[in-house]
Amino acid sequence: METVIEKNGVNVDQLFGTIEAVKGDADVAKFQFRSHTDWINGGHCKTEIKDFYGAKMEDTSREEAFVLEGDEPPVLLGENHGANAVEAVLHALASCLTVGYVYNASAMGITINSLEFDMEGDIDLHGFLGLSETIRPGYQNIKVAYKISADAPTEKLDELCNHVQKTSPVLDIIRNPVEVSIERVSP
Repeated sequence: METVIEKNGVNVDQLFGTIEAVKGDADVAKFQFRSHTDWINGGHCKTEIKDFYGAKMEDTSREEAFVLEGDEPPVLLGENHGANAVEAVLHALASCLTVGYVYNASAMGITINSLEFDMEGDIDLHGFLGLSETIRPGYQNIKVAYKISADAPTEKLDELCNHVQKTSPVLDIIRNPVEVSIERVSP
């Protein structure tokens, strides 16, 4: 019987196997994630996320779609059916950083005892409401504060932090422009 090496809930053998597979075939690294969103009413919408393409094939491992609801708080004319889109961005960033810390710590042999992120993003509604040509509609800044308890010295945790900042997909999406095409299609 083969022993599985696990660290922080991550199968380390599988992690290194994935790295080797990507090194051996660049097409293994190409993924396409998808979502479908339906408007409900006012600012309320529901997004379904299920199948995706990755590792050179369609992935249908999810039996049920994940459903995410979006809305606005009453002060922004919504009914609080879900987090608003910019709050969802904070969740996406925290989720991505969490995965980055845990997976990279596991690869480095670091045991994480606890990991927490607190985030704040500042927005000026002048941009969103079209009242200013100079104020952007999105976040002006995002502040991330995190706490980590782990079995590693400060220098190793700093190395981990630097590596995660270089490799986090969502952090990269936020820090760098991404080409987005928007096309109206017939119903």
